[in-house]
Amino acid sequence: MKIEFNKYHGAGNDFVIIDNRNEKLKLNPDQIAFICDRHFGIGADGLMLLQNHAGLDFEMIYYNSDGRDSSMCGNGGRCIVSFAHSLGLLGQDEIEFQAIDGLHRAKVLTNNQVSLQMGDVSEILNEDGGAMLLDTGSPHYIKIVEDLDNLDLIKLARDVRYSPRFESAGVNVNFVKIESDHIKIRTYERGVENETLACGTGVTAAAIALNSIGLVDKEVKVLSLGGELSIRFDKSTKGYINIWKTGPTAFVFKGIIEI
Repeated sequence: MKIEFNKYHGAGNDFVIIDNRNEKLKLNPDQIAFICDRHFGIGADGLMLLQNHAGLDFEMIYYNSDGRDSSMCGNGGRCIVSFAHSLGLLGQDEIEFQAIDGLHRAKVLTNNQVSLQMGDVSEILNEDGGAMLLDTGSPHYIKIVEDLDNLDLIKLARDVRYSPRFESAGVNVNFVKIESDHIKIRTYERGVENETLACGTGVTAAAIALNSIGLVDKEVKVLSLGGELSIRFDKSTKGYINIWKTGPTAFVFKGIIEI
């Protein structure tokens, strides 16, 4: 079977995107894992199918690079909006699409920037050791560190991700450092089971978590290994609302793969 695909990335978080509006393509986990494999396939942190949705611009179906269904991917959401825009599917200023965690709104800006509205956040849990746990479409563990650059991230993150509490469902593990005018972040993603260059739900979680303890304002820049993203939100009696994440997207290449 030959499949046409497009490769995109958002701040280094890279994805294979397939136009499946005819819904003829059915991929199993092994096929998805092969496509995402960086040695034998195309190579990506995840794979997305763009599908039709009655009443909305499109539906986003997302899989982790291990081939399994995944929760919301923020950078993936921005990239698939950019892909849909390239197909001429988006005529209005504000886009609405369906993802696994519900409806999302987005805006295509200048210079390949895409702004995506994330889901509301109502609960932040404080963990032993000063970490925070919250769900921004995917579950995230946030911990502040002093030396982010020299951190043994893989070991420390896997200690958390494969601990008895999180081993079954998994959790994304983020270590952050507060600089004078921005946050720096490194993220280990479940499903990828490795560090990624950026994580959209992770930078959102970091900004909200640090705001909840009074360390950053309601609009903040977050610098990941792959580039800069910005987060802004409002705080209400029900928690965090009107959460928007903005950052770059880039088309990398397109082609045909045989599986």
